[in-house]
Amino acid sequence: MAQIPARTGRPRQLTSKQTGDSWETTARHWLESKGLRFLAANVRERGGEIDLIMHEGRTTVFVEVRYRRSAQFGGAAASVTRSKQHKLLQTARLWLARHNGSFDTVDCRFDVLAFTGNDVEWFKNAFNDRSYS
Repeated sequence: MAQIPARTGRPRQLTSKQTGDSWETTARHWLESKGLRFLAANVRERGGEIDLIMHEGRTTVFVEVRYRRSAQFGGAAASVTRSKQHKLLQTARLWLARHNGSFDTVDCRFDVLAFTGNDVEWFKNAFNDRSYS
């Protein structure tokens, strides 16, 4: 059986998924250091994905994790567009329904944890379901 030659002379680069997974793990540990408890990661529902679901006290926190190498094009937080917020709300609504809850019955919020270069910004309650009424 022939062996596939290894790439030489080029540093191995992470795929965008691997980079995203790494920053989501970093975000999870960072939030845990702030007192939040981990509930779930990479929750997929029809039409979207939630990076992290955490608990802070009795509040369920849906977290969008964003990373940008630099602020040259607006930084990480700027990449959470209105369309992305709408998808996150829909995904959270479906997830809550699967767990016998809704925005009316569960205390929850949507946070954005933005890593831009070496800077971290935590936007608590960055948006909510009333943002689209």
